[in-house]
Amino acid sequence: MRQFSHIMVKEKSYSSGDTDELLSEDKLLVLFNDDHNTFDHVIDTLIDLCKHDLVQAEQCALITHFKGKCSVKNGSFEDLKPIHEEMGRRDLTVEIQ
Repeated sequence: MRQFSHIMVKEKSYSSGDTDELLSEDKLLVLFNDDHNTFDHVIDTLIDLCKHDLVQAEQCALITHFKGKCSVKNGSFEDLKPIHEEMGRRDLTVEIQ
């Protein structure tokens, strides 16, 4: 700790382990609503790529439609990246957050 006048400031240092932890922390794959994909296409994609069951996929499709977006999967960036890319190829709008 350093002391400046009467204020105590705690310094934070990062080791390489901290960086690895930040990269592996859980992220969200968020699906955004659009005006051109059908519910069936979205549901089939969620079942195929995110391993949702039918009810979960239908609920996510409805939430996306009415709320504008929905988190459809969580995991590490490395796990979500290929799913994100394939959903993009299937013309869905997704983002890893």
